[in-house]
Amino acid sequence: MLKFYFNGAPNPNKVALFLEESGLPYELVPVDTRKGDQFKPEFLAVNPNGKVPAIDDNGVFVFDSNAILLYLAEKTGKFLPPNTPKSRAQLLSWLMFIATGLGPYSGQAVHFKHFAPKDLEYADNRYQFEAQRHYGVLNDHLANSRYMVGDTYTIVDMALWGWARLAPFVVGEETFAKFPNVKRLVDEISSRPAAARAIALKDKFVFKAEMDEEARAIMFRHLKAKAA
Repeated sequence: MLKFYFNGAPNPNKVALFLEESGLPYELVPVDTRKGDQFKPEFLAVNPNGKVPAIDDNGVFVFDSNAILLYLAEKTGKFLPPNTPKSRAQLLSWLMFIATGLGPYSGQAVHFKHFAPKDLEYADNRYQFEAQRHYGVLNDHLANSRYMVGDTYTIVDMALWGWARLAPFVVGEETFAKFPNVKRLVDEISSRPAAARAIALKDKFVFKAEMDEEARAIMFRHLKAKAA
């Protein structure tokens, strides 16, 4: 059976949504990143990058949430657009836009907004600006398209949903008012029963909630490296 290494963060939620939508059987393997589970040898054997999520599909290891989505979609034939060169190009372009743009900039925006020292105004401004710029591109695209790839609900929408449903936390409470087309898609996906089940998976386990000094040392290892 497929093993799904996860926690309640945005990137694992993308994969959780696909698994719940597709009905694929899977086994949950919790990875508590505030306790350092991502650096244990058994997890690094699956994902040498030490990031969540990852899957073990009967000995086939896949890591990075967007790679996992593409792998599972192609394996099952589910949540892909019509099989045309144009649709394939759109799927890959927007999936990579989220993988290399929206996701990383959102992650950095969260870090500098909520966790970094407060005297780093330049970094905070840069990542807030870039995250919002990406939302602007998405909002403009969705003004003329029901989903990210035409009229078909695909893995690109799942990838977007993982981060976009938390946009107010990432870039501010006014985000959905500024980008109503993004909100429209997020609301539609969030209303799906599979989305509710995906979000609820984290409640099956007890993950560390406190961002105490121990957790900060584990998650932000550059601080320890700098001190050394």
